[in-house]
Amino acid sequence: MRGRRYLALAAVATVLTAGHSALAAGPRAVIELFTSQGCSSCPPADRLIAEMAQDPTVIPLSLPIDYWDYLGWKDTLALAGHASRQKAYSRVRGDHDVYTPQAVINGAVQALGSDRTAIEHAITQSRSNAGTLSLPLTLSIADGRLTVAAPAARDEGAQAEVWLCSLARSVEVAIGRGENSGQTFTYHNVVRRWVKLGDWNGQAATWSIPVANFKSDGVDAVAVVLQSGVAAAPGAMLGAAMTSLDPNDAAAKPAKP
Repeated sequence: MRGRRYLALAAVATVLTAGHSALAAGPRAVIELFTSQGCSSCPPADRLIAEMAQDPTVIPLSLPIDYWDYLGWKDTLALAGHASRQKAYSRVRGDHDVYTPQAVINGAVQALGSDRTAIEHAITQSRSNAGTLSLPLTLSIADGRLTVAAPAARDEGAQAEVWLCSLARSVEVAIGRGENSGQTFTYHNVVRRWVKLGDWNGQAATWSIPVANFKSDGVDAVAVVLQSGVAAAPGAMLGAAMTSLDPNDAAAKPAKP
């Protein structure tokens, strides 16, 4: 897929609470995997994301893209905004490198999405920035509302956006055509929607949203990221958290920092 990426782009211009207040904790990495059902190179990366979803110290997110749809199979989970986000990351990095499977780690460093060693190296590299994931977010769900709390920054002048990602933790898809025709894959932590909760200016703040506003069929978890920059030029992740939306879910336990 790397060999076709420029042609395609030219053609297609934590605290886990589940119903209770929680203690603050933060992950070591947010891993965004740009993947596609029409990409024969992607299944190993999708399986790696499934493995990483079992690690409480990382928040792995699957972001299906649509720019391979012309190859014969329309990705059933893709959002057009995911390709836009991937391109925005490439512009900020300055390499304009966009392909599948591509992982972006902590909003700052890219790696081949199927290469565990490269991803772990990218985690270490991104954490050399002292601000990366330095702010523990607290999530709580009560009375049908999700509340997100962020502490004050140590440095004045901090700016970031607060984004909510509604997630489907496991989606099985049978591929009917294209490079993966005849195969069935399970995708994990698939982002189904992005909702901007607000802006953060370095002061301690909270945001609240009705769960009904982002929960839909198949959505059973939510991640929230506090990210520097803006959507058109995303920067490093300053904080992140994830929770199941099922109050009885065994996964809804505090993650280790």
